[in-house]
Amino acid sequence: MNHPQDLIKLIRPMQWIKSGFVFTGFLFSNQQNNLSFFLTVLLAAIAFSFASSCIYVVNDILDSESDRHHPKKKNRPLAANRVSIPCAIIVSIVMGLLAVAVALLASYKVLIIIFIYALLNLAYSFYLKHVVILDVFCIAAGFMLRILAGTTGVGLPPSKWLLLCGLMITLFLGFAKRRAEIIALSENKQDHRKVLENYGPVFLDETIAICATGVIITYSLYTMSSETIRIHQTDNLIYTVPFVIYAIFRYIFLLHHRNSGGDPTRDLLKDPHIIASVLCWLSVTLYLVS
Repeated sequence: MNHPQDLIKLIRPMQWIKSGFVFTGFLFSNQQNNLSFFLTVLLAAIAFSFASSCIYVVNDILDSESDRHHPKKKNRPLAANRVSIPCAIIVSIVMGLLAVAVALLASYKVLIIIFIYALLNLAYSFYLKHVVILDVFCIAAGFMLRILAGTTGVGLPPSKWLLLCGLMITLFLGFAKRRAEIIALSENKQDHRKVLENYGPVFLDETIAICATGVIITYSLYTMSSETIRIHQTDNLIYTVPFVIYAIFRYIFLLHHRNSGGDPTRDLLKDPHIIASVLCWLSVTLYLVS
């Protein structure tokens, strides 16, 4: 019990890729050549990674019993009794303290944002995750706070269009996650996550379609806004839109035909089409804004 490999799995380092949202503002700023600014944003991202690990451990402690009945979550270290509860509590505290220390190195605003993130997730763990629709908005809010940490938290005014696009894409991923969960759990969905009994495939397909449309429209409008053109001195960011559209369509395809979507991080890292789309989008974007 408490093997180092299981402790690493407990903090879920693979999920740290979500902290990439912290770099959204930096990517679309005119500070790409400012090493000091980049390091500050990097510290904010690291702080969020530690904070998310702290929350993941807390959630696993609270959900360890229900996770034992889940087809995939039953293999998590706590659910499988490979890590003890006292050890998990210590790991959670260590991750939380690291998050606070690194956040302070970035700025006090980053620390405040991470504190709000922690409160939101505690509210989610104890109550909000059982409230239909609001549960997905809470997930989206966690990503929005990451974006704010990399913008407002480090003194960079965020673009309103970019914030709206970020909200739409995180809602898209959240509702897609719920859609994947009810497919995976089928008849026994109420035995695993209580809120799933309030969701249905038709409703989720509609919300996914609305959010996907919102992502495409808001991102397209961002690339064409006068503010964006003024900051980057180019009106060619519109040519990155096809990569966004393809990645979204591919994700929807995986959700309906490959039983994916339950873990956005895994899908992002394993599907070659999505990887290629993201790399192409990132390469073209960096070329245009540099």
